[in-house]
Amino acid sequence: MPTPLSPHNPRLEAIRELLTSRGRRAAGRFLAEGPTLLEEAERSGIAPLEIYGTGAALERAGAARFEAAGIAVFELPERTFARLSDLETPAGLLGLFPIPPSELAAILDRPGAVLLLAGVNDPGNAGTLVRSAEAFGAAGVLFGRGGADPFGPKVVRATMGSIFRVPVAQVEAEAVLAAAQASGRPVIATDVDGEDLGTAAIPANAILAIGNERRGVRDWLPRWDRAVRIPQRATTESLNAAVAGSIVLYESARVTSSVK
Repeated sequence: MPTPLSPHNPRLEAIRELLTSRGRRAAGRFLAEGPTLLEEAERSGIAPLEIYGTGAALERAGAARFEAAGIAVFELPERTFARLSDLETPAGLLGLFPIPPSELAAILDRPGAVLLLAGVNDPGNAGTLVRSAEAFGAAGVLFGRGGADPFGPKVVRATMGSIFRVPVAQVEAEAVLAAAQASGRPVIATDVDGEDLGTAAIPANAILAIGNERRGVRDWLPRWDRAVRIPQRATTESLNAAVAGSIVLYESARVTSSVK
């Protein structure tokens, strides 16, 4: 049976701290809310450390199977659970997960292109790009410091479960550039002055830098090896980061596939 928690249980304050970047860094933990994300974690072979939920949500999710697997399950009143959620309409179920160890060097050692979020601040765009990175076979995603937090609740939700399968790391600009040079990976930025993406022939091991949709990569990344642009009608506004990054990832995967 799930363990009931009162609204004043000190365990809940520790969970609330995980809604902040500082709290996540200190604890090495993050939250994934909703049955879909918990199902994706299970499909990925990753078990939560703990489960928190309302009585109704735990019943729908089958709390007994989590307890049978040795996972601690805690039941909360709906109003108490709402204080652990950043959603206007809380899902009633969340899992506590360890932040997986992942470093820049480890990601660059993997085969395939690497996506670099160079100043991407919007968590929805960042999470969607992690999902696209998985869809198009990228080696991992590098989150530029000062931008979106890869384990923030909104980013985690937007990945739709890809966060459990795609290696991510937070990085500084100069560290990326030095590591790219050492590993022989060219840094290719999206920029209005770049080559036409359709004819650019992106190398299979490229680091693909996607910038802030208003300022591009220039505010975050001081230099790069090459730049590409996505041709579009002059009357349209610039594409947002998630759309642009997904197009570049697709083109990179398509060119790599056609070369094999």
